[in-house]
Amino acid sequence: METTFLLNGETVRVADEPATRTLLDWLRERRGLTGTKEGCNEGDCGACTVIVTDADGPRTLNACILFLPQLEGKAVRTVEGIAGPDGGLHPMQEAMVTHHGSQCGFCTPGIIATLACAHSAGKTDYATQLAGNLCRCTGYAPILRAAEAASDAPVPDWMIEPPLPGPVSEAREATTAGAEAGVVQPRSSDALATWYADNPEATLIAGATDVGLWVTKQLRALSPVAYLSGCEDLKTVHTTKDHWQVGAMVTISELLELVCDDYPSLAEMLRRYGSVQVRNAATLGGNIANGSPIGDSPPPLIALGATLHLRHRDKRREIPLEAFFLDYGKQDRAQGEFVEAITIPRGQTGLRVYKLSKRFDQDISAVCGALNLERDGDTIARTRIVFGGMAGIPKRASAAEQALTGAPWTTASFEAAATALSEDFTPLSDMRASAPYRLRTAQNMLHRYMADLDGAATSLAQVRP
Repeated sequence: METTFLLNGETVRVADEPATRTLLDWLRERRGLTGTKEGCNEGDCGACTVIVTDADGPRTLNACILFLPQLEGKAVRTVEGIAGPDGGLHPMQEAMVTHHGSQCGFCTPGIIATLACAHSAGKTDYATQLAGNLCRCTGYAPILRAAEAASDAPVPDWMIEPPLPGPVSEAREATTAGAEAGVVQPRSSDALATWYADNPEATLIAGATDVGLWVTKQLRALSPVAYLSGCEDLKTVHTTKDHWQVGAMVTISELLELVCDDYPSLAEMLRRYGSVQVRNAATLGGNIANGSPIGDSPPPLIALGATLHLRHRDKRREIPLEAFFLDYGKQDRAQGEFVEAITIPRGQTGLRVYKLSKRFDQDISAVCGALNLERDGDTIARTRIVFGGMAGIPKRASAAEQALTGAPWTTASFEAAATALSEDFTPLSDMRASAPYRLRTAQNMLHRYMADLDGAATSLAQVRP
């Protein structure tokens, strides 16, 4: 299969490569562009960060878990292309030199790519932008000083991408030519539905933040595969005053922007979902479909009463999201059926989401709690409490919900609900947390919720005397 994209301003056509060849490996082994480094090879350290531009503008992505077919019709800029054609430095590069932002230089190319992308996009929340770039020796203070110093400089002309190659044609969407057979790039959900029903054993690749590790860490050969990045109708959001219907290919970054006004607590949790590079690639449908018990999006969406839309050929069905998760590694999804969209209710002011992890940024949750209570005066009228990381699936705390529903809004009611949590969950101990710690933490989240809605300052990111 041939893939066409821009690389540092020049059109390249890649053929005769495995369907799951990563951009990082191709850059280093085929093009000699070794500025992009391999660190963790799983999307955590940011040493492989590149800038990828499409019709929605530039974004940072991790080249180590980015497959070549995902680049069709896009523009890629590596650290070698961030300086000008005449060798003149980008303002962020100049500032990094001036403010001594680099020592060993291993992590610096990725940091430069992140800063240059933020500069092009006009983003100045540098601590957030850099959360996915591990600095091994310099420390972030001089890097942040460099970013701030260059923030007002104009975007260099060479960083403005020329016209993009454009996506693959409809005629090519089902081709299997190339080094590996069984590779398709459907251009719509209709084309995907037809092909996937005929090839139910296939792997669907959306953002590849999970599947990428199957290749780089587990060394799995995947075939057949379908790359979904061309399914534009799966990237749409339909908004009403009561709900959003979110396409499965909407990224976590896009979801964060969508919900930030209605659900700021959910948006803050999503800001801690991986890094900017991961959120720019990861999709809502993928986070749900992989069925992980520690996926961060299902608990709050279940707490909101979200609906999952599934499709097999032309047959569609809707189920409550909570009904999708049956047991560890088992979901209510038939062979050849895929997640098409998620409907998320709006206007529920009682939602709060609390994420506990060893690191504040870019870490897997030990416990993710989503609480959504509705009061009628001083009485709790409606209760939905959901936890991730406490069982083999994201699960509602039915005993705790029963203890609170109809109860008065008092500390004693929440104490009773906290006690009832031991009936709802028997968590496991693993490298992230012990079972007693998980249970105590979940109980504490109930008390935090009460304090939060009573107006107390509960943010763990704030330091108070």
